[in-house]
Amino acid sequence: MLYRVARSFLFLYDAERAHYIAVFFIKAIYKFSFLRIQKEDPRLQRTLFGLNFKNPIGLAAGFDKNASCFKEMEKLGFGFVEIGTVTPESQEGNPKPRLFRLKTDRAIINRMGFNNDGSLEVVKRLKNRKDGDNLIVGGNIGKNKWTPNEKAVEDYLRVFKELYPYVDYFAVNVSSPNTENLRTLQDKLPLTNLLKSIKVLNEKLGTPKPILLKIAPDLTNSQLNDIIEIALELSLDGIIATNTTISREGLNTSKKNIDAMGAGGLSGKPLTKRSTDVIRYLHQGLQGKIPIIGVGGIHSKEDAMEKLNAGASLIQLYTGFIYEGPKLINDIKKELLNAS
Repeated sequence: MLYRVARSFLFLYDAERAHYIAVFFIKAIYKFSFLRIQKEDPRLQRTLFGLNFKNPIGLAAGFDKNASCFKEMEKLGFGFVEIGTVTPESQEGNPKPRLFRLKTDRAIINRMGFNNDGSLEVVKRLKNRKDGDNLIVGGNIGKNKWTPNEKAVEDYLRVFKELYPYVDYFAVNVSSPNTENLRTLQDKLPLTNLLKSIKVLNEKLGTPKPILLKIAPDLTNSQLNDIIEIALELSLDGIIATNTTISREGLNTSKKNIDAMGAGGLSGKPLTKRSTDVIRYLHQGLQGKIPIIGVGGIHSKEDAMEKLNAGASLIQLYTGFIYEGPKLINDIKKELLNAS
């Protein structure tokens, strides 16, 4: 009930401004000492990629782009937080407006364009993590918009090296539709080259960190087969399925309003089925050898269980969290405990 009131207030503002207002209030509220991190039921714990997750519900990349509120997100009940997407140099992203709500579809269209403070500024905030902190923090990494794809590897390696001491795993993002030509890096040859280069650097830096690949929901089965082949060949630690979609099929929002919003990735409830289908296809193709983080259209405990039953080992929330609030996290936890 309280979140519905807060959401009604926030939805009076444009989507991007509402996001910053929400983060401001969350950070302000959790400065009070009596609002402590929830004690987790040990039955919710998961161990994957050599990491111990206190629960399998994560915050997807895009919400905490600059590692400014990951501790507060933990207090809301998330078991892990993926920051970013982080690029080597700071960049403003695409022109505003660039974030839109489709309320009747419980969806969002964004063309943010990897707006972030750059890896060195993000590192300054990650250095504040305390020893013994058991929140898993992933680093979602990408390239700057002005870097041509021929030199993209250099960007990924630089941000990987700078974040390496401060995050627990890496998500290689080649699937955002909001950086021009980025998705062509999902093609077999450039993707293999990129991941091989990252793995070589990972070995040189000391104890290797888990490397996960984040993919688009718009890939064909043939392209998904390439992803499966690459993941098995390179022994990737995991796959995150899926990012936002460029599809506009099956929406209730009028075509006129959608056209006015323009280009961007669609997230939220309309993505639920496609994301689950991709997870199921990957899980079958990988024969369960490589874990999958399921993300896309999780707005209820039932949506979460569908992802897990399709083959996901962990899940992430973003748009569902915006529309449903922190109660969604607790609902999923209760359902997981009831099923255990």
